[in-house]
Amino acid sequence: MGLFSFIKNAGPKVFGLGKKDSEENDTDQLKKTATRKLEETIKDLQLHVENLKIKIDDDMATVLGKAQDQSTKEKVVLLIGNTSGIASVDDQMSVDHAEPEAQFYTVIKGDTLEKIAKQYYGNAMSYPLIFDANKPILTSPDKLFTGQVLRIPIFE
Repeated sequence: MGLFSFIKNAGPKVFGLGKKDSEENDTDQLKKTATRKLEETIKDLQLHVENLKIKIDDDMATVLGKAQDQSTKEKVVLLIGNTSGIASVDDQMSVDHAEPEAQFYTVIKGDTLEKIAKQYYGNAMSYPLIFDANKPILTSPDKLFTGQVLRIPIFE
C-alpha cells in the first residue's frame, strides 16, 4: 500500500504521542511505550497480523507483518495513523488473502456516516457499510472526529 498521510494532531491522545517535547523529557521511552501499546491494542482488537512490528520515528510510524486479509491490513494502518502524534504510516505489511483496496476518507467538521455514505454510495442509509468496515476502530456510528481517516469499501 505504501505511505499514508494523516493529520498529526487529530485523533485520540491515548498513547502519549502528540505531546510537545517540553511535556515529555524521554521521547525514546515514550515512543517505546506507544509502540508497545499500539501493538497490544491491535492484538486486543483481534486484528490478526503475524510478526507485527511497529516502529515510530518522530511523527512517522512504520508497520511490518503479514495481515490475514486486506481489510485487517487497512484497519491496522488506520488505527496507527488515527493516533494523535502520528502524521504518516509507512505500510510495509503483506497479506495472506488479496482483496481490492478500499478508498479512504478524511472526516471534516459536520460529517456523519450518513453524509459520507450518501457521497460514496448515493444512499445515506448505506452508512452501516462504512461503520462495519471500520469496526472495531469505530465503536459507534455517532462518534467521528475531525481529521479521522475512515475506510470506504468499494463494492462491485
